[in-house]
Amino acid sequence: MAEATLGQLAARFGLVLRGDPDVPVHAVATLRDAAPGTVTFLANPRYRRYLGSTRAAAVIVDESAAGECTVAALISKNPYAAYARIAAWLHPEPVAVAGVHASAVVDPSARIAPSAHIAALVVIEAGAEVGERAVIGAGCVLGAGASIGEDTRLAARVTLYRGVRIGRRCIVHSGAVLGADGFGIAQDVDGWVKVPQLGSVVVGDDVEIGANTTIDRGAIEDTVIEDDVKLDNQIQVAHNVRIGAHTAIAGCVGISGSTTIGRRCMIGGGVGIAGHLEIADNVAVLGMSLVSRSLTKPGIYSASVPAIEAGDWRRVVARLRHLDDMYDRVRALEGHDKVSDPEHS
Repeated sequence: MAEATLGQLAARFGLVLRGDPDVPVHAVATLRDAAPGTVTFLANPRYRRYLGSTRAAAVIVDESAAGECTVAALISKNPYAAYARIAAWLHPEPVAVAGVHASAVVDPSARIAPSAHIAALVVIEAGAEVGERAVIGAGCVLGAGASIGEDTRLAARVTLYRGVRIGRRCIVHSGAVLGADGFGIAQDVDGWVKVPQLGSVVVGDDVEIGANTTIDRGAIEDTVIEDDVKLDNQIQVAHNVRIGAHTAIAGCVGISGSTTIGRRCMIGGGVGIAGHLEIADNVAVLGMSLVSRSLTKPGIYSASVPAIEAGDWRRVVARLRHLDDMYDRVRALEGHDKVSDPEHS
């Protein structure tokens, strides 16, 4: 862990300090459980009640909450982003020692930068490339022709199939698989015929890919993840999907093939997205929604039913069964013939 004074943090991260600049800090903590020598933050209003009792050296807050702090305040327009930067500085990643572990299997034609770290039991196949200061965790597999950019980190047991390309400063967590065949099959009279998956996966710079997330290779053209995309754990990205820059997608989302997601989108957990759709820039989809049509305008979309008490839900379902009869009766009362109604016929 690093150590700094509040004055140093304010100067380094462009914050306004209300308090003693010489107070030292060495770690971050939660607002409720912070101890002296730590920095915490307030971003969610539900935790505002802890401002008066926190024991932290300082709280990162916006201007509206600064007056309620009983300790020093580091004032930011975006307290959560400021906290993220301070936390990364106070708690840096361990420095990996450059070199190739004796148990790694590296094809002679692979190109490994001298400053890269290749951990135990890694397999790097023919023509693969690993950039400067990259870290390849234990048990990773880099297929033939795969490439890893500068300062990118693969955690243990990441698999990159042949030809997968990852940019600079990316993080890929354990169990992620990039470049497996997409679900490409053609039906014939006597069964299924596998469609060759001839594209690859291209990942931009500053991308983070969560544990056990899978990104399939393109059928002909590449599957593309643009710069600064953040993917949570256990996401399925099918073949030929394109995800625009600065988009964030939460866990357990499934994206069907050939769908394009725009820039700066936010997709909530458990969302299902059908194939061959277009989602515009600046779209937010709330958790557990089903996206079955293109979303062509920016905005917030939801198609899920919030949980209710089981007995109430059973009554709702029972009433849904009578919906057609109710519709017919209303149309009759309004003097409409149901046969002439194009939506009903």
